[in-house]
Amino acid sequence: MITVLGSVNMDLIATVERLPTSGETVGGRSFATAAGGKGANQALAARRGGAAVRFHGAVGTDHFAEPALALLKQAGADLSAVRTVDGATGTALIMVDAHGENIIAVVPGANGAVHADDGANAVSGMAAGDHLLLQLEIPSIAIEAALKAARAAGVVSVINIAPLTDDATALATMADIVVANETEFELLAGQSHSDHLERQHELMRLHGETKQTLIVTLGADGVIAARDGNLITAQGLVIEPVDTVGAGDTFCGYLAAGLDAGLAFETALQRAAVAGSLACLTPGAQPSIPTAEAVDRAM
Repeated sequence: MITVLGSVNMDLIATVERLPTSGETVGGRSFATAAGGKGANQALAARRGGAAVRFHGAVGTDHFAEPALALLKQAGADLSAVRTVDGATGTALIMVDAHGENIIAVVPGANGAVHADDGANAVSGMAAGDHLLLQLEIPSIAIEAALKAARAAGVVSVINIAPLTDDATALATMADIVVANETEFELLAGQSHSDHLERQHELMRLHGETKQTLIVTLGADGVIAARDGNLITAQGLVIEPVDTVGAGDTFCGYLAAGLDAGLAFETALQRAAVAGSLACLTPGAQPSIPTAEAVDRAM
């Protein structure tokens, strides 16, 4: 079973021909709302990937709370640990351009009320070998408490260090498996990389120091990972992206689902990469997450 501790948002999505520069107003082509939040996205991806999922988080008392959890509820995720707190549910304001690139502003809302007790409680019902999935859209004190509890209980912790926060590096050192994109990995490594070979060298160097499983997602260039002293690569699909929102979360959820199901690491990595590619073909974070059947067909 996978436990996910993280954020719940309602995404407000505008599509534009191109993203605005500072101080500029551009015309929009369409508008939609969709359930989101990195925690909820990854929980849904893990559930659609075939895992039993228990989600811990918080929503507000506004009209966004119910639709923000609707797809998770429909998928059969265990939402009994989601708390309701006074105020607004988290929101994300998203603009997506004609090439599928995006800019996002996140307002935490109820996500800011997740605290250390939530982190400890998320792990309290887990068994050794279970997987805990974390991101950085909730207060770091809750993430730190969950990571400490996971280590003590023999739970396998997977942290996606997004969005980048001041505590990202410190929190990453406490996890068993770390997932980062290129920019986030440069923060971990402490330097930028001019090419793929240099990035691979730094990945193996850092892996040698920490002994953690380190995974770097590279968009269209696939994924590289360091595990048990080995460098592992995986490729996604060759696609024309419609919307990249949620692709990284889909990757993380499917990775956790694959590992929880006992798949070989290389297979879980490949399956997650394919799932992330498929998520780029449909607008919205949660609506774009593919089913296990769709991923298996694409594999």
